[in-house]
Amino acid sequence: MNEKPRLLIDKERLDLIINRLCCQLIECHSDLKNTAILGIQPRGSYFSDRIVKRLKEMDPNLDLNYGKIDPTFYRDDFRTKDEPIIPSSTEFDFEIDNKHLILIDDVFYTGRTVRSALDAIHDFGRPSKVNLLVLINRRFSKELPIQPDYVGERVDSIASEKVIVEWTETHGEDKVLLYRENI
Repeated sequence: MNEKPRLLIDKERLDLIINRLCCQLIECHSDLKNTAILGIQPRGSYFSDRIVKRLKEMDPNLDLNYGKIDPTFYRDDFRTKDEPIIPSSTEFDFEIDNKHLILIDDVFYTGRTVRSALDAIHDFGRPSKVNLLVLINRRFSKELPIQPDYVGERVDSIASEKVIVEWTETHGEDKVLLYRENI
C-alpha cells in the first residue's frame, strides 16, 4: 500500500517560483528578441504556458516565439513500453535556426526526455544555443550528462519515490506532490 503523498509545492509557492524564473529569464536574455520558448509535451507544456503567460504580464509588448515539441518518437524507450505510447503534437510556427531556445519541462529526472527533445529540435534546425528550464530537478537520478540551467526547486528523492506535478487543467489544482511506494 502506498503512503499518502507529501505536498512539496502549493499554488502560492508555485506562483513565486514562476515569478522568480521569469525574472531570471529577463535578466539573462533581456528583451528575448532572438529567443524562443519550447515546452516539452505533454506535461512540460502546462508549465511553459504559465511561464509565457507571466512573461507577457511582466512585459505586455513582448513579442515572444512560443511553441511545444513532442519528443515521443525520439525516445530510446519508445518501443520497450508494454502499453502503446500516444504522442502529443509538435506546435510551433517559427524558424529555430540561430535562435536561442529555452526548453521547458516540469520534472527533470534521468535526462532522457530532454535528450529526446534535443534530437527532435535538431530535425527542425540548428539553434544557436539551448537552455533548459525545469520546475523540479530530481538531483540524484541522472542517467545522462545533462543539467538544467534554470531550476524552480531541487528535490532529493530515491528511486521508489515519484514527483508528480498536478495542474489545474488536469487535476483541478496546481501543486507538486511526492509519492512514496512501500517496498
